[in-house]
Amino acid sequence: MSQYWSDIVHHLTPYVPGEQPKLQNLVKLNTNENPYGPSPKVIAALQAEAADSLRLYPDPDSGRLKVAIADYHGLQPSQVFVGNGSDEVLAHVFQSLLKHDQPLLFPDITYSFYPVYCGLYGIQFETVPLNAQFQITVQDYMRPNGGIIFPNPNAPTGIPLPLADIERLLQANTQSVVVIDEAYVDFGTESAVSLVNQYHNLLVTHTYSKSRSLAGLRVGYAVGDAGLIEALMRVKDSFNSYPIDRFAEAGAIAAIKDEDFFQQTRQQVMASREQLVVEMTAMGFEVLPSGANFIFARHPQYSGEQLAAGLREQAVIVRHFKKPARIAEFLRITIGDDSQNQALMKALRTLLQP
Repeated sequence: MSQYWSDIVHHLTPYVPGEQPKLQNLVKLNTNENPYGPSPKVIAALQAEAADSLRLYPDPDSGRLKVAIADYHGLQPSQVFVGNGSDEVLAHVFQSLLKHDQPLLFPDITYSFYPVYCGLYGIQFETVPLNAQFQITVQDYMRPNGGIIFPNPNAPTGIPLPLADIERLLQANTQSVVVIDEAYVDFGTESAVSLVNQYHNLLVTHTYSKSRSLAGLRVGYAVGDAGLIEALMRVKDSFNSYPIDRFAEAGAIAAIKDEDFFQQTRQQVMASREQLVVEMTAMGFEVLPSGANFIFARHPQYSGEQLAAGLREQAVIVRHFKKPARIAEFLRITIGDDSQNQALMKALRTLLQP
C-alpha cells in the first residue's frame, strides 16, 4: 500500500522509543520514568476533574497552566508555551524556529529525535562531535548556523554543561535561536531558565514526564522571549488549537503546587544515583558523570550488548544503543527505587562473577 504514501514518508527514519514490554515482574530501567508516583495532590486533582465538564473542550490557550508555570519560574505567561509532552513542543520548535538557510547544529551523540525532526521538516543539519570525554565543547558551536539545540544534561550520556558555558555560547551566538532541552535538568543540573530574560534568542524546554512523574499525562512546555513563543503559537494554532486536555492541565498545576513532594522525590532519585555510581564503580564499571535520572556506564571486560542481554535474562531491562559505534559498549540505566536498584546490582553481580 506504500504507493499511496506522500513522497516524504519514503525518506523518513522514525524515532525508536525505549521498549515498553508487557512482561510481569520486570525491573524496567530503560525509559527514564520516575520510580516514584506523582504527588497525591495530582491524583486528587485528576479525580476532581472527572466531572460533567469533560463534555466541553479544554481551554485552547491552557491559560491556567501557563500562569502556574510563569509564576513558578518568575516569568510572564506570554513567555510560556505548553504542549503534549516536550516532544510535541520540540516538534513545533523545529518547524517554527530552526529551519533556515544555515544548518542546525547539535551533538553527534544526543537525543535521537533531533535528526528525525530535521528529516520531517526538511531542515539541513550538522552534528558536532562530543570531545573524548563525551562532553559538549561550546567553542565548536561558535560558527555560522541556523540554530543550536542540545539537551542539558545531554542524553544519553547524562553529562551536564555548566550554566557559564551556556551563557558564553549565547553571548557569541546572537543571530540564531539556541534551544536548551532540559528534560532531565531537575536531577542536579543548573537550569538556563534564569537566562531567559537576558537573552532573547534563548528557548528552554521542560517536561513533567520525568521529575514530576507525569509521563502518562504528556505535559511539556517551553519558556523564552514572547516573540519566540508567538512563533510557536502560530505553528500550534495552525496544527491543533487544543494541545492540553483537562486532565493534563489539572494534573500539571497540582504537581507545580506540591513543591515539597517534588523536592523529596528528586532528592531520593539523586541519592540513589550516587549510591549506584559508587557500587558500579567498585565493580569495575566506568560511569560517566550524570546530572540526570539515569547513568551511562560501560565495563572493560564485557560488551554493552552482552550485558544488556544478560540482564534481560534476569528480568532487568536497560537501554543499549548499537549506534553510533562510540557508545555501543555503554548501557543507559534509569535510576529506580531501592528494590529495583538492588535487583539490578544482584543481576550484575551474577553476570560479572568469575
